[in-house]
Amino acid sequence: MTVSRSTRDKLLDATLRVLAEQGIAKTSARTVAASAGVNQALVFYHFGTVEEMLAAACEQGARQRIEAHRGALSEVATLSDLVDVARRIHEEERAAGYVALLGQLLAGAASHPALAAATASGLRLWVAEVETVLTRLLAATVLGDLVDAPGLARAVSASFVGLELYEGVDPEAAQQAFGALDRLAAVVALLSDLGPLETRALRRKLRQV
Repeated sequence: MTVSRSTRDKLLDATLRVLAEQGIAKTSARTVAASAGVNQALVFYHFGTVEEMLAAACEQGARQRIEAHRGALSEVATLSDLVDVARRIHEEERAAGYVALLGQLLAGAASHPALAAATASGLRLWVAEVETVLTRLLAATVLGDLVDAPGLARAVSASFVGLELYEGVDPEAAQQAFGALDRLAAVVALLSDLGPLETRALRRKLRQV
């Protein structure tokens, strides 16, 4: 039997849609097939199990969202720009239902090992994008060779995930956190304006930390 690739894509899109709208507990072969408008047997034809379908949908969803924002990230010129872009990405992702989806993926990861691995893989894709931007931005500052860019990318990404979920219960506090990131970016920008003597002194101090 030959089934078009588009059917598989329909199932993956439907999986993400059902996860976001109905939650992990109601995401099944039946509900996904109904949302995709295809026969339930095609879930098992393409993926073998519902968990494998969940994993594939998670990774595809992450790649799609990263691709949607890659252009904006590539144009970031300062850390302040990065915070602004992060705000816009957050607003777009929330409006499109992807923040709710992330919450469902994280909630389901504890009881679905395949989903946990796929969610982690998707988050690593985001970390890699953030690391690329941070490495480029920090290279132009006094912190360029002093900061662990991969570690910072993970910290920033984890903070962003937390802020996305936090806003659902305390929007005002989440906005305060974004404001704090704005101020931190401004402090780093000021460091870039230091003269040669001050820069060398700061580097010596930071290497002692």
